[in-house]
Amino acid sequence: MIPFSVLDLAPIVQGGDAAQALRNSLDLARHAERLGYHRYWLAEHHNMGGVASAATSIVIAHVAAGTSTIRVGAGGIMLPNHAPLVIAEQFGTLASLFPGRIDLGLGRAPGSDPITARALRRNLAGDADGFPQDVLELMGYFRPAEPGQLVQAVPGAGLRVPIWILGSSLFGAQLAAALGLPYAFASHFSPGQMAQAIALYRREFRPSDRLAEPRVMLGINVVAAGTDDEARRLWTSLQQAFVNLRRGRPGPFPPPVDDFERDLSPLDRAGLEQALACSVAGSPETVRRWLDAFITRTRADELIVSSPIFDHAARVRSLELTAAVRDELARAG
Repeated sequence: MIPFSVLDLAPIVQGGDAAQALRNSLDLARHAERLGYHRYWLAEHHNMGGVASAATSIVIAHVAAGTSTIRVGAGGIMLPNHAPLVIAEQFGTLASLFPGRIDLGLGRAPGSDPITARALRRNLAGDADGFPQDVLELMGYFRPAEPGQLVQAVPGAGLRVPIWILGSSLFGAQLAAALGLPYAFASHFSPGQMAQAIALYRREFRPSDRLAEPRVMLGINVVAAGTDDEARRLWTSLQQAFVNLRRGRPGPFPPPVDDFERDLSPLDRAGLEQALACSVAGSPETVRRWLDAFITRTRADELIVSSPIFDHAARVRSLELTAAVRDELARAG
């Protein structure tokens, strides 16, 4: 069976705060480790009242320090927000503290709205158009330092921290293929070009000293519960969050509600269906059938599971049920 991993935005729920969200993330990571998930990734978002993982490197350290075997990393760091040297130093430090366990996924979007992106500017010229060059510069800092090299990442030089390219369009697929890097597609919220991006990446992949064959990880949303009805109710939290975000009103992660879809406008309904097409909410049997079909269709090398659920105990339970489904699929071959 292909590896399953976990994607976490450290959700701040209505009535909660960032401190509780970060405690919950560590608790969820410990459960993920116990359940045999391969990696635990945290995502960089800014100026969002429902996300506590803005200082992503710090949260990674928090999670890695509280676990012992699971890989921990960024899914991802939005590189246009940062100088490559700073990220090399941060992840060189993480790799020195937690050797063999740190991943660095790199994204091209700012992870925020345009006003916030300007507030995050690292310099007046920095923008997403320089992303390929920034990636190359960052990779260079992880190589062993050359004699006379004027700028080095300390720690960082010689550590070869695993780098992934993240994307939701063909741009990231082309870059990952050209550089011979693994590729993670954000199909959990922007699946429109998933099939084309996967095909392009696999077709144009060039082996590198980092990766001999293409490796595709796909993001999915999974809300698993005892029954379909229970899971669909839990699912309404993410539906509300997406609608609020698209209306320009992001905020803390909302509790589930009954009959949420009944009052949706046709535009909101269509937006949810498009954005959340790579998602399943249901009983273990419903989740098993969906996952089996999705893996067969995409031939993914790895899945990274987001389980956006308001109640932390229900989120842990969803992770447990998903792991049981994973194991059942593995036994079935």
